[in-house]
Amino acid sequence: MKKMLLIGVVTGIMCLFVSVGIYAGTTVPDVIKMENKAYTEHTKGIVEFSHKKHAEDYKAACGDCHHDKDGKPLALKAGDNVQGCIECHKTPGEKPKGKDAPKLTDKEELQYHAEAMHQNCQGCHKEFKKKNKASDAPTTCVKCHPKK
Repeated sequence: MKKMLLIGVVTGIMCLFVSVGIYAGTTVPDVIKMENKAYTEHTKGIVEFSHKKHAEDYKAACGDCHHDKDGKPLALKAGDNVQGCIECHKTPGEKPKGKDAPKLTDKEELQYHAEAMHQNCQGCHKEFKKKNKASDAPTTCVKCHPKK
């Protein structure tokens, strides 16, 4: 009987440690430095995204930023695992620019990580500004990318 009780207590403690480890592994930091190893060199300063501010102050839902392959919002809750943007938007950097640059479809443009990030963030910020008659949602490079 004592042996069964001991096994039960040990099992319970192990479950507690495992569940805490899983939860801690999926918690989101308040500020996310938008650094990515896919880039060999960053030409602009790294954006520091305030996840907490967007979620709490602006009431942004997870699916406002995190979407599926068709652009539909994902139904996520705090602590869920999510893929990084680079998992789908696999080409580091921005689309080629200039008069000799190839014409790309919208879908082809979104293969470029920076294009996808900019479209997602700037689009949301422009919509927020229009809807709220506000000016505090940045839409230019220098407002998000700090000087190096």
